[in-house]
Parts: sequence; structure tokens; C-alpha cells
Amino acid sequence: MKKLISVLALSLAAMAPVALAADAAASMAGASKPHTKQQTKMADCAQANKGKSGDEYKSGMKECLSKDVTPDQKAKMKSCAKENKGKKGDDYKSSMKECLSK
Repeated sequence: MKKLISVLALSLAAMAPVALAADAAASMAGASKPHTKQQTKMADCAQANKGKSGDEYKSGMKECLSKDVTPDQKAKMKSCAKENKGKKGDDYKSSMKECLSK
């Protein structure tokens, strides 16, 4: 009986690294999804502001990320935010999405 328990314990110990490697491989497979437009833009802006730190980095990122936003889009977002004031969470998100798609 003791030999059986020893054999089982050793086999479980030997299989643990294989299971961990399978989990890591599955995680890596999920990481290969294509980036969204926003993720790509964030990466490009981060690359452009490489070497900066603190407030300088933040202001550089803000400027870079807001380059493609037109004044009309800003005004629409502002009016939708006012319209949905007081809402929270998923309710706010869905209301904003609906308002901005009009």
C-alpha cells in the first residue's frame, strides 16, 4: 500500500510541470489576438513618448491620443455625458453608446 501511494505521489509530481506548461501555452495562444484600433493607437503613442516621464509623458500621451478627435466629436461626447449624468456602470455605458451612435 505504501508503495502504491509513493508511486502515485511521484507520478503526480512528474505531471505537474506538464500541466503548467499546457496552461502557459494556452495563455500565449490567447495573446496572439490582433490589436484593436485603440490598442494600436495607444502603443504608437507610447512609442512616440518613450523616454519621457511623469507629467511630460502624460501630456504627450493626451495630445497624441486626441489628435484624431474632431471638435464635432468632442461636442457630441460632452452633450451625451450631460444627458447621461447620474447614471452608473453598464447603464451609463449603454446610454452613452446609444447617444453617440445617433
